[in-house]
Amino acid sequence: MTTPAAARRARQLEERRLRIVGAARALAEEQGWDAVTTRRLADAIEYSQPVLYGHFPQGRNQIVTAVALEGFEELAAALAPSALAGTGTDVERVRALVTVYLDFAERHPATYDAMFLLPVLVPFASDETPEVVRAGFEAIEGTLRRLDDPPADVPTTAEVLWAAVHGLVALRRAGRFPAVHQEERLETLVRLITH
Repeated sequence: MTTPAAARRARQLEERRLRIVGAARALAEEQGWDAVTTRRLADAIEYSQPVLYGHFPQGRNQIVTAVALEGFEELAAALAPSALAGTGTDVERVRALVTVYLDFAERHPATYDAMFLLPVLVPFASDETPEVVRAGFEAIEGTLRRLDDPPADVPTTAEVLWAAVHGLVALRRAGRFPAVHQEERLETLVRLITH
């Protein structure tokens, strides 16, 4: 049985862990991941560096992983309505899915980098992949399964769709694709998936 004191202590530890992750994410979104150091995080949350290491013994990589997992949870929640929508046309559902994904990447570039570009301490595409990471992919699969004429191989099509959307994000952020044609790219991708 958990005592009230133990429950309070656990709650305080979780609140501190969330403050560390929130501070890391805010700092990364404002100044980039190079600005995220344990010293700067300790200053931001007004605790010592040993306190940070008490919560994240593996240091910065573990903090980046926590930010990535938080991002995956938010992205999955944002994509879920497209997978569950029983209304609208195929084009509308796929467009909504792609738009939500692109908007998430645009609004949270550092979090997106943590999710897909920086080293993290979780496996992908394996039985050990955390459920929170799988949920975004499952939302993409769910959207494809609800098409009037779903692809014969939904998992592979979902991988290709995810790769295409990620490519749009990466190439746009790198300045390789001008913003002026983003809507045309989106519509072309939607047509390729729905026709």
